[in-house]
Amino acid sequence: MINKIFTTALVIILFSCNTETRKPRIGITGIAIESSSFSPAKTYEKDFNIKYGSEIFTSYNFFDQSYIDKVDWFPTMRARALPGGVVAKESYESMVLQIIELTKQTLPLDGLFFDIHGAMNVEGMDDPEGDFIDRIRAVVGPKTIISTSMDSHGNVSRKLAEESDLITCYRMAPHEDAMESKQRALDNLVDRLITGKGKPKYKAWIPVPILLPGEQTSTRVEPGKSLYAKIDPLTKSKGVIDAAVWVGYAWGDAPRNHAAVMAYGDNRKQVKEAAETLANHFWDVRNEFDFVAPTTTLYEAFDRAFNYLNKGKKSKPFIISDMGDNPTAGGAGDVTWTLNEILNNTRFKKNGPELIYASVPGPDLVTKALEAGIGNVAEGYVGGIVDNRYSPPIKLKGTVHSIKRGDYNAEVEVVIKIDNNYVIVTYKRKPYHYLKDFTDLNLNPILSDILVVKIGYLVPQLYDIRGDWVMALTPGGVDQDLFRLDYKKIKRPMFPLDKDMADPDLSARILN
Repeated sequence: MINKIFTTALVIILFSCNTETRKPRIGITGIAIESSSFSPAKTYEKDFNIKYGSEIFTSYNFFDQSYIDKVDWFPTMRARALPGGVVAKESYESMVLQIIELTKQTLPLDGLFFDIHGAMNVEGMDDPEGDFIDRIRAVVGPKTIISTSMDSHGNVSRKLAEESDLITCYRMAPHEDAMESKQRALDNLVDRLITGKGKPKYKAWIPVPILLPGEQTSTRVEPGKSLYAKIDPLTKSKGVIDAAVWVGYAWGDAPRNHAAVMAYGDNRKQVKEAAETLANHFWDVRNEFDFVAPTTTLYEAFDRAFNYLNKGKKSKPFIISDMGDNPTAGGAGDVTWTLNEILNNTRFKKNGPELIYASVPGPDLVTKALEAGIGNVAEGYVGGIVDNRYSPPIKLKGTVHSIKRGDYNAEVEVVIKIDNNYVIVTYKRKPYHYLKDFTDLNLNPILSDILVVKIGYLVPQLYDIRGDWVMALTPGGVDQDLFRLDYKKIKRPMFPLDKDMADPDLSARILN
C-alpha cells in the first residue's frame, strides 16, 4: 500500500508541474458502495475496485484530453464496490486515511470532485459519507469548492449537505444518465472556478419523510417520471445552478435514510422556490408510487410464466425478477430460496420449459466443475455461505454446459444444466445485466422460455428483450416489502410505514 501511495504522490507532483498561467487545481476522490444493513454480509477493502492517480480518469468516459486541459487535475484515490453488506469499520478507516494522506499532498486545491454513491453503511456509524466529507473538509480547508456527485438512491444528511458546495445526482432510474450526471457535477465545478464565481451563495436542503425502494420510484413510469422531469426547467431559472431529488436508500437503518431535495445558486428566492417546488410535488404524489412492474409471490410468478408460454408467446422470454437477494441493491447474492423452489417444482423437470437462472455463488461446485470439464457431470454445494436465513446451501448435480474464467466480479463462471434448467454458478457473486453476460456462457436469453434474474427493475438490455415480466417478492437482504424489515433507527413518522402521518414541514433549510 505504501508503494501505491508513493506512486500516486509522484503522479500528483507531475500533474502539478505547470509553467503556464495558473489553472484551477481540482482533486478527485471518493468511496462508492450501496450496502444493506439488513444483510448479514460484510464488505471489506479487498472487495473494492481501487484506482489511484491518473488511472482514475478511466472511470469517466468524458475525460478526453480537451477536458483534461481545462484545469490542473489531482486525482488521488477512488474506491468503488458492488453493492453488498455493511462495510467493516477497519476497511472504511483504511480507505479514508489513505485518501486523506494523498489529498494532503495535493494542497492547495481550488476544487474537489467528491464522487460517492451515498448509501454506504459502515459498522457502528450512522452517517459514513457525512463523516468522510467532514474529514476531507478539514484537510482541504473552507475555501475549496467541493462538488459532490451521487446516486439518486443515496442519502443526503444535513452534514453532507452543509459540506458540499455543489451537489447533484442521477435523474434517471435505471441510471442511464450516470455518466452525464457526473459530468454535470464536474462541469458546474469547473465553471464556478474558471469564471471566478466561486461557491454558490445559497443552498436549500429539504429532508422529505418518504422511504421507498428504487423499484417503486423508477423514472420510466409515473409519478417518478414527472417528478424528475421538473428538475431541468427549474435549473434554468436565473440564479439557480442545479437541483436534485434523492429517493434515498430503503435498506439502510439510520436517521439519514429518507428522501431529500436540494437546490443551490446565487438567487435566494429562486433557490428556495426550486427546492420547495420539488419537495412539495414529491409529497403530493407519494400515494401514486407503485412498483414498475407487477409484483407477486414467486409461485404466482411461475403461474404467470406458464400461462404466457401456453399462449404460444415464445419469441421473447418471460422474465422473473428475484428481488429479495438482488446483488445490485445490497443483497448477499447467495440466497438459495428461489433456486430451491425452482428445482423442487415438478413443472421445471426434464420436459419443462428452458429456464436460465442467474445466478448463485458456489465455489465448491465451481471447483468440481473445473475438474470435471465441459460435457461431464459435476456435483457440489452452492449458496448459503453468507445469507442462509431463508434456505441452506443446496447440492446441485448436473452437466457442465460452459465455463468462463477471468470475469472481474465472478472470477469463474460455470453453467450447470439440470433437466432443462441452466443454472449460472459463480466463484464470487456477480450481477447479470447484459446480454453478453449470457452469450459469453453459450446461453441465449432471447430464445429461452423463462429467465430468472437476481435483480429489481430491469436494466435496459433485459427490459428490451422481455416478452412479459413480473417482480417476485422473494426474501433476502433487500426485501422489497419494507414492512417486513426491522427498522429501529430511522426517523419516524415515515411514509409509507406511517401511512396516515401528518403533512411534514417542507420549507427549505437555507445552508450558507
